Amino acid sequence: MSQYTNDIAAIAKLRDTQGSKWEAINPEYAARMRAQNRFKTGLDIAKYTAKIMREDMAAYDANTAEYTQSLGCWHGFIGQQKLIAIKKHLGNTKRRYLYLSGWMVAALRSEFGPLPDQSMHEKTSVAALIEELYTFLRQADARELGGLFRQLDEARAQDDQAKAKEIQSKIDNFETHVVPIIADIDAGFGNEEATYLLAKKMIEAGACCIQIENQVSDEKQCGHQDGKVTVPHADFLAKIRAVRYAFLELGVEDGVIVARTDSLGAGLTKQIAVTKEPGDLGDLYNSFLDAEEVDAADMKNGDVIINRNGKLLRPKRLASGLFQFRKGTGEDRVVLDCITSLQNGADLLWIETEKPHVGQIAAMVNRIKEVVPDAKLVYNNSPSFNWTLNFRQQVFDAWKEAGKDVSAYDRANLMSEEYDNTELSKEADARIQTFQKDGSREAGIFHHLITLPTYHTAALSTDNLAKGYFGEQGMLAYVEGVQRKEIRQGIACVKHQNMAGSDMGDDHKEYFSGDAALKASGKDNTMNQFG
Repeated sequence: MSQYTNDIAAIAKLRDTQGSKWEAINPEYAARMRAQNRFKTGLDIAKYTAKIMREDMAAYDANTAEYTQSLGCWHGFIGQQKLIAIKKHLGNTKRRYLYLSGWMVAALRSEFGPLPDQSMHEKTSVAALIEELYTFLRQADARELGGLFRQLDEARAQDDQAKAKEIQSKIDNFETHVVPIIADIDAGFGNEEATYLLAKKMIEAGACCIQIENQVSDEKQCGHQDGKVTVPHADFLAKIRAVRYAFLELGVEDGVIVARTDSLGAGLTKQIAVTKEPGDLGDLYNSFLDAEEVDAADMKNGDVIINRNGKLLRPKRLASGLFQFRKGTGEDRVVLDCITSLQNGADLLWIETEKPHVGQIAAMVNRIKEVVPDAKLVYNNSPSFNWTLNFRQQVFDAWKEAGKDVSAYDRANLMSEEYDNTELSKEADARIQTFQKDGSREAGIFHHLITLPTYHTAALSTDNLAKGYFGEQGMLAYVEGVQRKEIRQGIACVKHQNMAGSDMGDDHKEYFSGDAALKASGKDNTMNQFG
């Protein structure tokens, strides 16, 4: 017996105990409302989705072809439409998540207006967006189930038992739109206590997975910009522990922590690490500093001096007061960051790179796996990369190294349209197409995400619509470029009243008022024009 059927029976039994005062309550209607509101709290969602992520991580460990994917969101409606599209085109949501990008929260959700990705936006807006995303995903469940309930009623009215059985099976085996969200907490928005407090808010909103980076909170930069400043390992590990305590306090025992390192592109640190003995983490962190040996007599006013293995060293200090790492140490620092994070509570890694290159990523991951064999990555398939140029140059370099004639190509100008139909371009596009499969097989990438896809798709589609609508096409720009495609591609939003909950409201009116309900879905509703 299904949960739906059990709920009908249980509510009917409860109604009978109330006598005549509940006689107008229809147990099946109440069971339908219960089915449409499966997740009562954000913690219900966090526990449910954490289990999904853990199962997916185990599946990936067994078979690297079982990698996961997500797209970034900046509004609940965007996340909802992604999941509706996934179910429509792919049939299920298996191994498909959502990503909440701090960059998009800063650029699109702050009351200050658009901000750079520097943790200047209101930190509570991150948790608010998680809650909003899940509100829209739950509404997608309610809307789809509502349609199935109406189909069930119609089949029963026509005494079509086979159809009713088919619809009932869809209800009983309904797959929710609620999926894991990997949520960006930036560098924690303050000290470890501030990180813990914000993590709690995010988990209470539904986050089962929190991504935190090893930059200085008040100097935080976008991962693809210059001027990044990292913190000593002890500071970062305290924040990882703060997130874990937040998960445990709220009963999400299998919550997932993604430890991100920006060390590959970060050449600066704000502080010299505390070290108690040679070879400890603080000493290792300091060993990467750009420093010169000095005699005590050569020290100048204001110099910062460290004693390392009996030598006095003066780290290079910039006018900003920041200390500089030696050039060429980025990969070594990344490997140390990753091993240290995994050994101290993180579940997944994020290595921010300057280009999408499987070989570069794999070289670092293979070193990490020598110490932590099951190390897994979340990788940013970033719009900050020029994918076309990067991969054309990768093919160019590979061909040149193999002795192939590349004289027909200008490496610096490979983005040009003149190369679009060339053999090199086709090879580059083939590599882009298989990048995620290749990265998951060769470089330990468990999860692939695009941080800012809908930021760019919204800009592109708006540009095309504005160009036509305010130009010669007029209304045809909308009809041909948007609505006609919606109808022919079966985009549910063409019935925007339905998408906003109009039909669900009608259902409830009927439940509450019976034949006296004033419903919006009558013959004069123009949405009927869309069939």
